[in-house]
Amino acid sequence: MQNLTSIRRGPIKALTIRNLPPPIADALEREKRRRGRSLNQTVIDLLGQSLGVEKSRSNGLGRLAGSWDEKDLNEFEHAVAPFEQIDEELWR
Repeated sequence: MQNLTSIRRGPIKALTIRNLPPPIADALEREKRRRGRSLNQTVIDLLGQSLGVEKSRSNGLGRLAGSWDEKDLNEFEHAVAPFEQIDEELWR
C-alpha cells in the first residue's frame, strides 16, 4: 500500500468523472455560466474551494457585513417584527 509521500507530486493531466448525477451536472452548468468561465476551470475552482486549497466561495453577503448603521438596523427590525408574532389561532 502506498503512503501519501510516495504518490506522484506532479499535476494530474486529466481526470474523468463517471456517472455524474444530473442534478450535479445541471448545477455545474449553472455555475459555469454564472462565473463566465469554462467548465474545466469552474470544476478546478470548486474543487480548490471545497478542499480548502483556494479561497472560499462568496455568497455575496460579505459586503454587507458591518455596513449597517443604527438606522438600518432599526428599519430592518421594524420590517421583520410581524414575523416574530405568533398567531394563536394557528396553534389551537
